[in-house]
Amino acid sequence: MAKAPQSGRSKTRLCPPLTPDQAACLSAAFLRDTTESMRAAARSAPIAAYAAYAPAGTEAFLTPHLAPGTALLLADGDAPAPAGVEGFGRCLLQAVADLLARGHAAACVLSSDTPTLPTRFLTTAADILLAPSDRGVLGACEDGGYYLLGLKRAHARLFADIAWSGDTVAEATRARAREIGLELVELDSWYDVDDAASLARLIADQGGYPAPETRSALSRLEAATPLAGNCA
Repeated sequence: MAKAPQSGRSKTRLCPPLTPDQAACLSAAFLRDTTESMRAAARSAPIAAYAAYAPAGTEAFLTPHLAPGTALLLADGDAPAPAGVEGFGRCLLQAVADLLARGHAAACVLSSDTPTLPTRFLTTAADILLAPSDRGVLGACEDGGYYLLGLKRAHARLFADIAWSGDTVAEATRARAREIGLELVELDSWYDVDDAASLARLIADQGGYPAPETRSALSRLEAATPLAGNCA
């Protein structure tokens, strides 16, 4: 799930301590590392990489920050959705439904706020989803959200009546899966970077995917060097 890295519109919860330009450049680095990790996963599992983005018209701002071979998929929430599926849930459901409509056996929606997520989590998700019978895969974040949801069918109920800005998203998703009788296999939890505390953790943490673009951006931050507003 991707958003074009633009000053004043990207990672605004990181401002402060970052400036809007710095937050946009860190967002660009997250996108590059996330899609490069997807590209690496595709070398050992049958994975096709997409950037499901919004809003329409921002493709030129987004494409330079994606790994080669990453296709674009508009997921702006404008597609029809059942009652109760609102806000970000509409974007997620649209992405899943459109990917399945393109003939893929399963679809995963993946956060771009977890640049150090181990690549093996992606290949594990693919292996689980490609096994017989219907099931889902959930990768929960430590703050109560989730970094990955994988499905073999577009179960709209998983996106209904959820407070997307709260800390109960993962638990609500588990509850929706129980309601419809869907087996939900869970991956190990990970952390996302969306506030000053998690940014500090990212700076200190050397585990997970190496995230070279993110590390380079952080080095510039730590050196107190202003980052270019266009992230070229």
